[in-house]
Amino acid sequence: MSGMLKDDALKGETIIVTGGGTGLGRSMGKYFLELGANLVIASRKMEVLEKAAAELEAETGGKVLPVSCDIRKYDQIENVIAEAEAKFGSISGVLNNAAGNFISPTERLSHRAFDIVIDIVLRGTYNFTLAAGKNWINKKQAGTFLNIVTTYAWTGSGYVVPSACAKAGILSMTRSLASEWAKYNIRSNAIAPGPFPTEGAWKRLFPGEVAEQIDPLKRIPLKRFGEHQELANLAAYLMSDYSAYVNGEVVTIDGGEWVHGAGEFNGLEAVTPEMWDMLEKMRAKK
Repeated sequence: MSGMLKDDALKGETIIVTGGGTGLGRSMGKYFLELGANLVIASRKMEVLEKAAAELEAETGGKVLPVSCDIRKYDQIENVIAEAEAKFGSISGVLNNAAGNFISPTERLSHRAFDIVIDIVLRGTYNFTLAAGKNWINKKQAGTFLNIVTTYAWTGSGYVVPSACAKAGILSMTRSLASEWAKYNIRSNAIAPGPFPTEGAWKRLFPGEVAEQIDPLKRIPLKRFGEHQELANLAAYLMSDYSAYVNGEVVTIDGGEWVHGAGEFNGLEAVTPEMWDMLEKMRAKK
């Protein structure tokens, strides 16, 4: 899988990626660099960020600024913005990617466990959005927000209830600000990725025995997982001027997983041709 945009599609842009040192955030950030952007990666563990920054610069030849930040703390977000502007001059986009999630029956969760997910996912995203948005508005600068949500932000899902609540809030904020802040030339969009395996999150959500029991591939009509470059292509498009008229949209990239699960009779794919023959004969007799 290769990149889909022109090599200079993001030339001169500066994009902040929360959770940008690992997983999908790193993959999307790498493609931003390949397209000419400056990259700011933010998360709590500075050693992870510094290692990722060095690797990304070596891989792409681009410029990466790692800044330690707990997105639950507003003053630390303001520091990220200040450091980014000090190094690169201005910021053009924010990718709210940082998240936290785990599977559990809801009745087994403490209120503190619920708080942890809500604080990282929802509070962290609205904190960064508010800080960056106010900065752009005060300086009369255009900007682009891209938020990572999930398809269960609109369907809901058991066993990840804190995440579902938080992602639903982010989706609502995305659409709300797309309307309210468009007058400032600030766009807000979202991506709802399906299964894109990563080292950390994948093992937490689909530990060995669980993955064997539910087999997430069975839920995907395309019968494969997503490739990181496919997600990076979409993210880069929504961050670029090519999508200048796209505002308030959420794009699902999941191989058809959520519509397959939503269709009442989609499970009939398990019916064999021989069984269909029998059903047709039964109908013919009536």
